[in-house]
Amino acid sequence: MLQKKIQDAIDRMVEQGTETGVQVSVYRHGAPVVEAVAGVADPATGRPVTPGTPFWAASTGKGVTATVVHVLAERGVLAYDTPIAELWPEFAAHGKGAATVRHALTHTLGLPGLPPHVTVEDLCDWDGMCALIADLEPWWEPGTRTAYHSHTYGHVLGEVVRRATGRPISRVLREEVAGPLGVADELYFGVPAAEQGRLARLESTPEVEEAVAGMRAMFGAVMPPELVPHAGYGNRADVLAADIPAGGVMTARAVARMYAALLDEVDGVRLISPDRLREISGPAYTGTDEIMGNPATWALGYSLGPLAPARPRAFGMPGMGGSAAYADPESGTVFAVTKNRFDPTAASAVDAVAAIVAGA
Repeated sequence: MLQKKIQDAIDRMVEQGTETGVQVSVYRHGAPVVEAVAGVADPATGRPVTPGTPFWAASTGKGVTATVVHVLAERGVLAYDTPIAELWPEFAAHGKGAATVRHALTHTLGLPGLPPHVTVEDLCDWDGMCALIADLEPWWEPGTRTAYHSHTYGHVLGEVVRRATGRPISRVLREEVAGPLGVADELYFGVPAAEQGRLARLESTPEVEEAVAGMRAMFGAVMPPELVPHAGYGNRADVLAADIPAGGVMTARAVARMYAALLDEVDGVRLISPDRLREISGPAYTGTDEIMGNPATWALGYSLGPLAPARPRAFGMPGMGGSAAYADPESGTVFAVTKNRFDPTAASAVDAVAAIVAGA
């Protein structure tokens, strides 16, 4: 019944023209219960969406980055209250020596912005971006305020992972998370060029492009205009190939499977212990976002509850453009939505799926 309700909902969205291509996956207690797709992955060719079609999913990738950190913490490779500069000495510049991994996970690091000269090409240069970020001055004492770290989140935590393991975060994701879960070809940071032809192509509308232009003005204090995510950004070969773990590339079933393995055992794989699950999924910082002015409550690397109000303990991450993945520890339920109609002004697919799942 749940499968049919969700399939009917996304079919209607495609038929009505509000969506182009959609994937939905739902897990319950470690097992898949819904796998639904609708529409086309590439509007230019008519290539259909399949369950194995990866989508660039903006900040939904931040939840994947957090998960990599938690898997390493579970194994004792790093700790949340370790100063970042202990692993990455250059990061101590300009008074950041006491900033911790916990501060990075909760968007309280004090580095929400990037200088106006940073380009997309710069963002794809891992060493160059990390050197730039290490030399930034914090906007506040780390841990005392919060603002969404739209781009710096990924490079800071990715460099923490690299310094702690000697491996880039894309490789750690493959070897420690995606590979054991059997989704190494569906959950990526840094998509090999040979695999990019499998990806969905993002699209938007003139109305959405106007909205994105407005968001560029709104976010002008924290990021250069060309770094505001949009369909063209998510289709760029260099962006897709680079490690930019503030976003990610995924199928709905792969990211749902990852969250399911945080809650329960999935085909013999459980990523973290029940004790750590309780630690990472509860409120870790509550305050007012210094940039956008909204109330913000962060778990350790995840947003809490706003897309599933009937499930207040649900944790996960939405992505600008309309993707999302959330896990509810109370019910053991996970849902994920990926889509290629990029629209930062609407979350109709996610809202509809969340409502159906919450009512099931």
